Amino acid sequence: MVFAEGGVTAAKGFEAAAAAAGIRYQGRDDMALVYSRVPCVSAGTFTSNVVKAAPVLWDRQIVRESDQPVQAIVVNSGIANACTGKEGLDLCRKEAEAAGAALCIDPGAVLLGSTGVIGMQIPMDRVGKGIAELAASKAASADAGEKASKAIMTTDTHNKQIACTLELGGVTVTLGGMCKGSGMIHPGMCTMLAFLTTDAAIDKTLLQEAVSNVVTDTFNMISVDGDMSTNDTLLVLANGLAGNAKITKKNRDYEAFQDALFRVCRHLAMEMAGDGEGATKLIESVVVNADTKEHAKTLAKSVIQSNLTKAAIFGRDANWGRVLCALGYSGVTFDPDHVDLYFEADGKKLLIFTNGSAADYSEEEAAELLSGEKVDIVCDMHMGDAAATAWGCDLTYDYVKINADYRS
Repeated sequence: MVFAEGGVTAAKGFEAAAAAAGIRYQGRDDMALVYSRVPCVSAGTFTSNVVKAAPVLWDRQIVRESDQPVQAIVVNSGIANACTGKEGLDLCRKEAEAAGAALCIDPGAVLLGSTGVIGMQIPMDRVGKGIAELAASKAASADAGEKASKAIMTTDTHNKQIACTLELGGVTVTLGGMCKGSGMIHPGMCTMLAFLTTDAAIDKTLLQEAVSNVVTDTFNMISVDGDMSTNDTLLVLANGLAGNAKITKKNRDYEAFQDALFRVCRHLAMEMAGDGEGATKLIESVVVNADTKEHAKTLAKSVIQSNLTKAAIFGRDANWGRVLCALGYSGVTFDPDHVDLYFEADGKKLLIFTNGSAADYSEEEAAELLSGEKVDIVCDMHMGDAAATAWGCDLTYDYVKINADYRS
């Protein structure tokens, strides 16, 4: 597998577009389209929040409960279309019908995504105008894909996209994707919108299984603020235009495709974690030598979700007590006297806790290490051989400022 330039338009047959519909933002694109020239099989995962946005309900019915082919995804930013009752669901139907008419496809082949403020109704007249512009301007260029990735942003500081190529049975296959996410990020499907496209030919059931497998160790292992969104959506479209022998069983091609999917999703997940609202650095929580994989994941996520640990990293304070405390309340039983804790950045690794007490380290050296743009917290549990990694960011003053002013 080789990473490549581009995003959702990198794979054969996919086009994208962006439009400024004025749904909430002024002077910027706020709607995006992802379109395949031929019908696709689809897969997806969605928020586990009991409160689900209208687009989540619409997409889940198509992706999970029917064999309906899919050809388009229409996304808006600024308003989430969540907690909007029957009017919100009616908007989804009208939006799909408008997109279907503009693209000459069945409305049931249109998936939807929304992100932004909860509780506000999206004006259909603006959506309709945006859809017309999207359909008229869609293109297969890398520029079109990049514009689409920017249009779905809310408080993100930069757009997030990636593409890769791999060989399946001697045929070159491409996988591309884009995502948005900066605040209200917490594992549990995870809080974000992510859209992936591939020209691989693969059975729908196997595609769904690969997506579900990959999510657990990528998007579900990130956290910014512990708040789980109503709009979590990961959608993957596969149109088969690469011409590879269709993947219909779990063979070598399936494993290669799933590995590429994992790497793309991990890249996008880390991009989101590092771009947390107000963040200055990406934090990687690595647990090694745990007794089970599930315990390793629980421990890694507990560290990354600790507000005290996140604040300490922002302040360049090697406060290992906060890390140990977060491990301790995770629900996993371990012996703290057998745990080693390290901070790692820019190729340097510093032991800060061992044998039940602080290691002999320099606070000045630790502070310098914690100044990097990426900091690893390594927790060696000395219990077994299981490992897991989670990603998050530091907690800064700007996080409060951004969210205090979010609706205004």
